[in-house]
Amino acid sequence: MGSLERSKKKTHLWKKAMLHFSLCFVMGFFTGLAPSGKSLIFSSKIEVAFAVSNVTEFVTAAPQPSQTSTKNSNKSWIASAPKIHSQKTKLHAKPLPQLKPKRLVIIVTPTSTKLPYQNVFLRRLANTIKLVDQPVLWIVVEAKTDSPELSEILRKTGIMYRHVVFSEEFEDLEGELNHQRNLALSHIEHHRLSGIVHFAGLSNVYDLQFFQQLRDIEVFGTWPTALLLANRKRVILEGPVCDSSQVIGWHLRNMNNETITPPIHISSFAFNSSILWDPERWGRTSSVKHTSQNSIKFVKQVVLEDETKLKGIPPYCSKILLWRFNFYARAMSKH
Repeated sequence: MGSLERSKKKTHLWKKAMLHFSLCFVMGFFTGLAPSGKSLIFSSKIEVAFAVSNVTEFVTAAPQPSQTSTKNSNKSWIASAPKIHSQKTKLHAKPLPQLKPKRLVIIVTPTSTKLPYQNVFLRRLANTIKLVDQPVLWIVVEAKTDSPELSEILRKTGIMYRHVVFSEEFEDLEGELNHQRNLALSHIEHHRLSGIVHFAGLSNVYDLQFFQQLRDIEVFGTWPTALLLANRKRVILEGPVCDSSQVIGWHLRNMNNETITPPIHISSFAFNSSILWDPERWGRTSSVKHTSQNSIKFVKQVVLEDETKLKGIPPYCSKILLWRFNFYARAMSKH
């Protein structure tokens, strides 16, 4: 019995010793892995220094001589944060360039059921206007009808447009087209639309540079056009003769023409819309409302009464940017 008790006591002591040894081993192992407080200070200082100075350098600590005390030897492993040299740079603020907003181009197009292939030409003109830089407003005038085709064409173009409808009936095609142009100008005057107005017929063919040139017009502008006569197989040049942007003469079909007023076509000039509703801005005392004339005659009179305000485009009127196909004559001959 005595030997049995002694063996149990020895086994219990060994177990207690092994447990104590294991606990010490585990505590020593994790203590060795845990970073010391001073190393945390070291790493935090390095991170702060790197973040502030925005540089990527390796910082090495030089060992201190062995004669130094324990305090100094411990501090020698803490790297000092690099000095930050703040340079005050004088920023010279440059004034921003004043951007000149693009003028609105107002394109007026009359329509008529008397014109052959009207919707075909309307789609072709819409495809051209879609390529013009914004802002653009397309005013299309149409006689009142039960057909929704023209309205559907306009909705599908993706162009900002105004659809003006009238109920009057006309036998004369040119009289009907002029009435539509007058309605469009009345719409512009009533809503005080500010921009450069151009009358675009369905038969017109454009170079896209034309619309960019329109935006350079301050008051009035004019340009040479080419009239294509398919039946006669020839081209007639119409419009101004320019010295730079100054109009100095006109191309005339008949050299014996002694008329004082040049025969300017409705698609051969553009004007600032404010002359319709703000005449005082241009040194005038009357507007369309205060005259007995219709809008088209009023605009033509204002444009041609002072040629010094006319701007020829492009410079020297050296390019043809607009072509007209004369299919009106064939349409009028059939009616």
